[in-house]
Amino acid sequence: MYVPNFRLDRKLAVVTGGTKGIGKAITLAFAESGADVIVIARNYEDLENTKKEVEEIGSKAYLLCHDITGYEAIKLEVERLRDGRPIDIWVNNAGLNIRSKAENVTEEEWDQIITTNMRSAFFLSQYAGTVMKREEQGKIINISSVGGHTALRTGVVYAMTKSALIQMTKNLALEWGKHNINVNAIGPWYFPTSLTEKLLEDEEYVQAILDRTPLNRIGKLEELTGAAIFLASEAGNYMTGQTLFVDGGMTIYGF
Repeated sequence: MYVPNFRLDRKLAVVTGGTKGIGKAITLAFAESGADVIVIARNYEDLENTKKEVEEIGSKAYLLCHDITGYEAIKLEVERLRDGRPIDIWVNNAGLNIRSKAENVTEEEWDQIITTNMRSAFFLSQYAGTVMKREEQGKIINISSVGGHTALRTGVVYAMTKSALIQMTKNLALEWGKHNINVNAIGPWYFPTSLTEKLLEDEEYVQAILDRTPLNRIGKLEELTGAAIFLASEAGNYMTGQTLFVDGGMTIYGF
């Protein structure tokens, strides 16, 4: 058979930051593909709303209300929630950005962005990888950014963390490939999320985005989830260490 299996039936996925924007879109797409999802986020009301949507689809949602920087507590809670089930898929999506110019970045901003976007992603991947090694299988997906690949007006510290996720993806893929663990990343361009909401209200800013996007439009969240399903499913079994840029062609643009 040459038509690959994109289904995630009976799989257990964990999605950090899974109640808004990209994370919620991936959560719901996984549920539509048959997976149960442990959803991690800070706002309990958002978690309850996401659980309702997942259950309406017909899958199960397990809620973990916690700040992503408390990864030691998160690991204990995930152990409780999975109740012996393998972790088949882990998505490191939670992140933040503080758009300070380089000369204005404070140590507090530095620590907050680095801890949230990079340190937490590494130590949660370390946990996920340890669990997956016992089962000799698993998929880890890191949500990076085109800002980790090319210079943008995103804020230097944010860009550094997204670049680090791309390199972390390569190294973990190399180290864990022998355990049948696939580690990949997705690099989005502009999609409507809580991080981009204010920016996308600025017509001049949006035009600058479109001028660098061959498809000449902002992405739709449902156009990002296909990459996540591919990397999480059997269809992506021979893909590892890669970053898929879902960017309307932005990263191929030349001047």
